[in-house]
Amino acid sequence: MYKRQAPSAPETVTITSLNADKEAVELEVPYDPQRIAILDMASLDILDALGVAGGRVVGSADTSLDYLQSYVTDENVANLGTIKTADLEAVMAAQPDVIFIGGRLAKSYDALSEIAPVVYLATDSELGVVESVRQNAATIASMFGLEDKVDELMAGFDARIQTLADFAADKTAVVGMCTSGGFNVLGNDGRCSIIGREIGFENIGVDADIDTSTHGNEASFEFVVEKNPDYIFVMDRDAAIQTDGAQLAQEIMENELVMGTDAYKNGNIVYLAHPAVWYTAEGGITALDIMLQDLESKLLG
Repeated sequence: MYKRQAPSAPETVTITSLNADKEAVELEVPYDPQRIAILDMASLDILDALGVAGGRVVGSADTSLDYLQSYVTDENVANLGTIKTADLEAVMAAQPDVIFIGGRLAKSYDALSEIAPVVYLATDSELGVVESVRQNAATIASMFGLEDKVDELMAGFDARIQTLADFAADKTAVVGMCTSGGFNVLGNDGRCSIIGREIGFENIGVDADIDTSTHGNEASFEFVVEKNPDYIFVMDRDAAIQTDGAQLAQEIMENELVMGTDAYKNGNIVYLAHPAVWYTAEGGITALDIMLQDLESKLLG
């Protein structure tokens, strides 16, 4: 759709990607790759937005994300496992020119690198989700000569963040994830960090003095009551990964203790409507749009 091949296109380009130790390295990749293996949904999201994924994705990890289903259900696209566990034989059989992975597969980086160059991109909570998406989109776009598309694709996000930030000013929040019947508090250093870092709610769960970067830390509901935030943001991990028979986040959260908080009394418990996007696809362009919509609909609607 946006294919633009210069007459004297290079055979390869050098990009900045991460290695197995999550360190930034220079990586030589084929220019305008024709056979792409996908083991990261944020990267597939960006390739899709750039208009270069169709017909080039030869294999993909499974996903429940509806906006990327056409790649998973296409009979010409091989199943490469999951974003957490790659089927190395299937990846090899797909004969990709390049492989895209996310953080869950850093442990497989070396094995996958023996098959094809591995582009490993991530969101950096220090940098912020929006800027991470912009930089990762620019990196991927440079592999196809489509750098000039990135600003167009990112248009509007900064203004939407600012509108939400104006709303969030001087408001406190606890951000967390329901999983296995409990509530894990999240900090500003990993999942859902956009709520505290970029949108600017004062995340008063961060002083739980714990590592909250990946799955958070299981908090007692007494902790939530003690903090008594203005808002409670809830991501349902079990729904995100389609855990059979799991309790709904609402059933877990709306207990006697939480119902005593100002957040509950004022109708300010925000259940993120698309947990699979927040949990498995943060870092994509469509994903960022959906994440902001989840917040806008509850906070500005």
